Amino acid sequence: MIDTDTVAATLTARLDELTHRAEDIEDDLRHPLEADSAEQAIDLADDEALAGIDDVIRHEIAQIRAALARIADGSYGTCTACGEEIAEGRLKALPAATRCVNCA
Repeated sequence: MIDTDTVAATLTARLDELTHRAEDIEDDLRHPLEADSAEQAIDLADDEALAGIDDVIRHEIAQIRAALARIADGSYGTCTACGEEIAEGRLKALPAATRCVNCA
């Protein structure tokens, strides 16, 4: 059986790291555009890339929060599709996994 206290600590640390990254990205996205049109084009391209990264980070944050909620309510490690236990190896590789290998 997987040690949920250790998993919770690992997930919480990752959540803190991702939250800080997301805040940094938001700060970067709030900057005003340069007056020069060529610079604006570069800034817009950079902002588009940052927004994509931010979306990925926000998705992972949501997955981590959901995993922490499952730990709190005792359902962590149970497949949401079939109700069977998720293999420990899968949870070690993907701590926010909601489905067993067969259902994934």
